[in-house]
Order: sequence, then structure tokens, then C-alpha cells
Amino acid sequence: MRARASAVLALVLSGAAVAAPAQAEPQALAVRTLATGQDVPWDIAFLPDGSGIFTERDTKLIKKITGTTVTTLHTVADAVPGGEGGLMGIAVSPTFATDNTVYVHYTAATDNRVVKVRLGGAAEPIVTGIPKNRFHNGGGLEFGPDGLLWATTGDAGNSALAQDRNSLAGKVLRFTTTGAPARDNPFNNRVYSYGHRNPQGITWANGRAYATEFGNNRTDELNQIQSGRNYGWPTCEGPCNDTRYVNPVKSWPTSQAGPSGIAFHKGALYLAAVTGRRVWKIPVTGTELGTPQAVFTDYGRVRSAAAAPDGTLWLGTSNQDGRGRPAAEDDRILSTDG
Repeated sequence: MRARASAVLALVLSGAAVAAPAQAEPQALAVRTLATGQDVPWDIAFLPDGSGIFTERDTKLIKKITGTTVTTLHTVADAVPGGEGGLMGIAVSPTFATDNTVYVHYTAATDNRVVKVRLGGAAEPIVTGIPKNRFHNGGGLEFGPDGLLWATTGDAGNSALAQDRNSLAGKVLRFTTTGAPARDNPFNNRVYSYGHRNPQGITWANGRAYATEFGNNRTDELNQIQSGRNYGWPTCEGPCNDTRYVNPVKSWPTSQAGPSGIAFHKGALYLAAVTGRRVWKIPVTGTELGTPQAVFTDYGRVRSAAAAPDGTLWLGTSNQDGRGRPAAEDDRILSTDG
């Protein structure tokens, strides 16, 4: 939720420019429908055999897609959907072939948490006590190139928590598969970066971590995540003329973004924008990011994006989340060559 700002936030166009308004796609991009009639798919990941799995925020279900056939793999019984909370991020164990295990980030009765789940079997919480609310729950979860789990957490509607390095709210967290802090984390705890409002998707391009972040009323962000750095919330929303804080590498008016899932695919970042009802494609050359281009503008609230092992890009819509205009086939899982 984008609450009204209580104070005027500094916003200047130095360091990162607000993206230009959406432009029409220069050519049609072929899109294949893999699944219809789903219920708010939140995140997508892939098993070693190439099949896709996804979470549904409000049903507590982890589902699998093989071809165009959808089956239920697991129910996360203690997930507690409500508002923007529920069953959110999912990451597949690097040793899934032998342990049949995934990791999920979800809202429980008293907190947000990350849990190790053996599909069809027991669940083991590894990170608990992440503050929850009906809004600003973050929810992203990925294995990084370093083999560690990275999780994005929202400020749970309490902006002061984003600046508290002892709180798990408003952060990017980095930890092992047992929940222990990464040894080289900057503050000797699970916190990797702080000063975030509501980050969601996270991915890596050419060795750099990038995370999406919902702003308040004016500016949404794409940030390059760096160890120990402060991303400015609640002092800053978007680019900020203050050397204590890291500026976003790209930013947009909130009406054009609502940045959620993100994937690196064929030399570009694809940023799912639920509010803007599009996907932003951002070319990446080395460490330089090009001009964002609006693509996949015909599918409503696109929430998830994931690069598949077969070289395609998968997208998930979120038109059934109470803020969309669902079509008869929604919600959908889509595939494209990009």
C-alpha cells in the first residue's frame, strides 16, 4: 500500500533518472500461455528437470507446471494470507534432486518467516521474527551466485524499522540454508543492506545484485544492492541528494511501476510492474543499464518474472489480487522467448 507521505521527501534527478513514460512495443513478442485460472501466483522457480513451480499468495499452495499441466505439490499449512501477505517467495534447493527441498518466504500468524520445506513432508523454520503487517511485507527469496539465500523484507508499515540495523524489517537479508548469517555480512547479523521500504524481487546480472522496491506516493526504484549500504528510506524516496544514501539505478513514477518480480534474461533485466500493468525491459551491457522499455503491456498486473533453464522467460499475472481487472483466463502463467 502506498500510504500518504508525512513529510516532503527530497527528490532530485541526479544519479538516477526517472524513467520516461511507457512506449509501445516496437514489435509483437510471442507469448505462450502455460496455465490459466490460477489464484495470485506470487513467485516462480524451476526444478532440476526444467518444470516450473510457483507459489499462490492466498491459497497457501505450491504448484508445479509440466508442459501445460498444473498439479499441487504442497500446502504451506501455517501461512496466513491477508492484505499483501501470504505465501510469497520460493527458492529451490541446489541439491533438490537428493533432498526434495524448497525454501519459502511467507506470512505466519505472528511474523514473516523463511522456512525449509521438504515437499510432502515436514517444514523447518530457519528465519523467524521478520515483522509483518497487511502491507509492506517484501517477500522475495532467491539463492545468490554465492550459494546463500537472499530475502527481501518490507518495513511492515513502520518506516523507522528500515533504519534499525537490529530489525529484520526494511532490509535485504543474506543467510545460509540453516538460517545463520553469512560470515561476511557487514553487521554480524543477517542484514546485508538496509533503508528499504518494500523491496520484493531480487536477481543478479553480470555479478551484481539488483532488487526492486515499491516507493510511497511518488517514486518506485530498482536498486543495485551493496553490502552494508543504506538505501535511504524513510528520508529518501527515489534519487536523493544525500551522500549517506545509495541512489536507485533506475526509478519510475509510481503509476508506471509497482516493481515486483525481476529476472535477468538474454542480456536484459525484466522487471514486472503490477501497478503499471507492464514489464520493464532494461538492457544490461557490462555494468551499465540502458533505457527501460515497456513490454508485455496487454496482461494487466504482471507480478512475477523468472528466467527458465530452457532459455525462455516466464511471467505470472496478479489480476485476482483485488486490485486488478481480471479477464476470464486470469490468473495466468506465461512463457516467452523475450
